[in-house]
Amino acid sequence: QYSPDNVAGADGDIDPTEITFPGCSCLTSSCVVHVCSCLCHGENYNSLCLKPTDKEEEYARPVFECNAMCQCGESCQNRVVQRGLQFRLEVFKTEKKGWGLRTLEFIAKGRFVCEYAGEVLGFNEARRRIQAQTSKDSNYIIAVREHLHNGQIMETFVDPTYIGNVGRFLNHSCEPNLFMVPVRVDSMVPKLALFAATDISAGEELSYDYSGRFHNSPITNREQNPLEEGNRLRKPCYCGSRTCASFLPWDSSLFSTP
Repeated sequence: QYSPDNVAGADGDIDPTEITFPGCSCLTSSCVVHVCSCLCHGENYNSLCLKPTDKEEEYARPVFECNAMCQCGESCQNRVVQRGLQFRLEVFKTEKKGWGLRTLEFIAKGRFVCEYAGEVLGFNEARRRIQAQTSKDSNYIIAVREHLHNGQIMETFVDPTYIGNVGRFLNHSCEPNLFMVPVRVDSMVPKLALFAATDISAGEELSYDYSGRFHNSPITNREQNPLEEGNRLRKPCYCGSRTCASFLPWDSSLFSTP
């Protein structure tokens, strides 16, 4: 079932459509940084492109868009991801990777491309679904962990297996042309937004790193040479990049018992 936005999962633990953020009181057509309450962490976009994180910053800056309760207009520059798809994309059959997603037009670096949308699950339901899978099943469940400055970790689990959007057709690459950023609009439940990491030509396949690595710390020896018992459960990577790790990223946390 196609859905452009996140929906509540079968466990009903999280309702991603609930509006819990107060809106800004800006009466201008486009909000101004440090004046607008939604932009207290700094400007998010410049001409629809995501502003890069300063290299000096230890953490990525959180992204909050203006929301349904804000007094600013629909043309506000701090409304990007919520507007949805702006580019013509095509689902196509790849040679080795099953279905894939490509763009039919040029996409500039920093532009929002699409969301990875589906059922938003709690940890227990996500783990139950993962553990019920066989080696032949495709796994679409993504686990996003945000590390806060106080040491806390926020987890978001999205499963587009049954209900989702075009994001479910994106393949992994060890040298991706997209990167994922949690963007919050109406509540603390983030939209998993994919932005262009570089200029992308028409006809090019779109991909991101399933592990979430992008401008992060270098890959470790342990990640390059995972334990043999882990290799038996892992699936081969066919991205074809120069730095291919041979296997798709592996997250063992959802397989372990608490």
